[in-house]
Amino acid sequence: ADENAALLPQASRALSAGDEFPALTLPDQLGRPVDFGSLATAQPLVVVFYRGGWCPYCNLELRAYQQALPEIERLGARVVAVSPETPDHSLSTAEKNALAFTVLSDEAGRLSDALGIRYEFSDALKDYFVRAGHDLPTRHGDGRWSLPIPATYVVAPDRRIALAEVDPDYRVRLDPARAITALQALAGAAQR
Repeated sequence: ADENAALLPQASRALSAGDEFPALTLPDQLGRPVDFGSLATAQPLVVVFYRGGWCPYCNLELRAYQQALPEIERLGARVVAVSPETPDHSLSTAEKNALAFTVLSDEAGRLSDALGIRYEFSDALKDYFVRAGHDLPTRHGDGRWSLPIPATYVVAPDRRIALAEVDPDYRVRLDPARAITALQALAGAAQR
């Protein structure tokens, strides 16, 4: 709880609705480069940041977006999940959760840094993860004890963020129904 409270100021400074989503290239779960600039201009996106395949809340969230995928695709949008883990770990997460959407590796935290959602661990949090057996610097391949604040972004085809949910409480995630509502609003605005 103390860690969550400490992240509130950072979460409030993260990119939010109206801001432009960064146009970076990241590897997918098979190591292939994926360009966010091209993705976002092709169709609306739902970008889900998760902490890693070891996180039960993240796995529940990913499965919820998998269940909502037909409705999201019907609205002409695409789901992309992003974690700090290497492509091998991202592939394991995608397979374990039977995900039919792209899972990207945020190499060196570049995208989460650009969004303002990556945080460095306190000594107490690092000790907790070490005791729990989670060697995050190795899983991430960057040698750092850091994670993204769980966040979900709905991004319009002009790369403008239509909806941003950034919550330091790792148990709280954006319900796919809210992302769908934001996508419906984008579709309605495009028809006008």
